[in-house]
Amino acid sequence: MNWIEPFISISPFISNCTNLQSLDLSNNSLTGPIPTELQYLVNLVVLKLSSNHISGTIPLSIAMCVCLNVIDLHDNDLNRTIPAQVGSLVWLLVFDVSNNKLSGPIPVSLGNRTGQMISKRLSVVAILGIGLGSGLVSLILSFTVVIKRSKLMNEGSSPSFAHNQI
Repeated sequence: MNWIEPFISISPFISNCTNLQSLDLSNNSLTGPIPTELQYLVNLVVLKLSSNHISGTIPLSIAMCVCLNVIDLHDNDLNRTIPAQVGSLVWLLVFDVSNNKLSGPIPVSLGNRTGQMISKRLSVVAILGIGLGSGLVSLILSFTVVIKRSKLMNEGSSPSFAHNQI
């Protein structure tokens, strides 16, 4: 008997869970797109859909989830570009879209967030390995700043970026 793995997608009815604060569906062999109905999860703080087979684009409506702290979409089949609206999520601490099929430049709104981490609170960005072209250089520099900030915070001193070329 041949076992055929079922194709399971995220139901748009997830939007009925309006008080949901954390959604972790990582490592579930999910397929299909990220439903735009996620925009109705206005209390969502953590969104983890990593290590699935999710395809399509990152929906623009994800920015409607204004409480998001974590967006973890790594190891999927997402394509096209990163929506600029992601940079408007003021509470966003972690944004990981590594190992997808994304292309195009890193949105300026997200690049600006990584350059102003202390005031805008973005502390971890993982966008490596998706062929973003010339915009990648800016992100790597910003990611380096994250590492320097973490080292300084672990040593118990105030963060200082003096004498750097950021």
